[in-house]
Amino acid sequence: MQTNGKSIPDKKMIPSQKLVELDGPRPRMKEFKFAVQIFFEFIKGFRALNFVGPCITVFGSARFKEGHPYYEQARKMGQKIATLGFVTMTGGGPGIMEAANRGAYEMGGKSIGCNIKLPFEQSPNPYVDKSITFSFFFIRKVLLVKYSYAFVIMPGGFGTQDEFFETLTLVQTKIIKNFPIVVMGKDYHEPFMHWIEHMIAAGTISPEDKDFILLTDDADEAIEHIRKYVSNYVVTPRKKFWWLFEKD
Repeated sequence: MQTNGKSIPDKKMIPSQKLVELDGPRPRMKEFKFAVQIFFEFIKGFRALNFVGPCITVFGSARFKEGHPYYEQARKMGQKIATLGFVTMTGGGPGIMEAANRGAYEMGGKSIGCNIKLPFEQSPNPYVDKSITFSFFFIRKVLLVKYSYAFVIMPGGFGTQDEFFETLTLVQTKIIKNFPIVVMGKDYHEPFMHWIEHMIAAGTISPEDKDFILLTDDADEAIEHIRKYVSNYVVTPRKKFWWLFEKD
């Protein structure tokens, strides 16, 4: 398969996996093994992503197909992110994730996918330069945030909303500072914006909390909003150590 003269690699399947992250208390040795597994998953992610460059993460549903307005919107955002000089990072799956990676790929930009093992067999989208597969959702979420300088929230389901709210919470509590959150899809997210006003009225969040979000359908407006923040960031090149077998 080819696009814009570039060849697209064949899809590789990610085998299914029985997930037992939260199955209650277990024997101490099993819990220790679980902790060690988590540690090595984090190390794998750090090694894989440490040198990829500053990223912008795009979250969104895996269910929108090519030709759907949201798919094409995410594809355009991937193109814009590449033009801005940033790496496009997604969850590595189909739908919105594929679209954003595809847009970056088509513009010659770098594209990263952080995939997840699920109880059913799946395949990563073919538009990523680097694909990392994790066994645990919480590790994947940490890394999708850790290496990003901005976040784009496209329409999506439970997983996307979980990622959206966690990112909002990290910004609200100043765990991450001055990182822009762009929400795309005005019609889709209109009920959520009403819910934000409801939470403000109820006193569960502050009125200024909604200032963390830019709601738009315009990719140019989105990228200009992001540019205002990221133009002040200085990225220091990281030195690779051969004795740690480090590479891009």
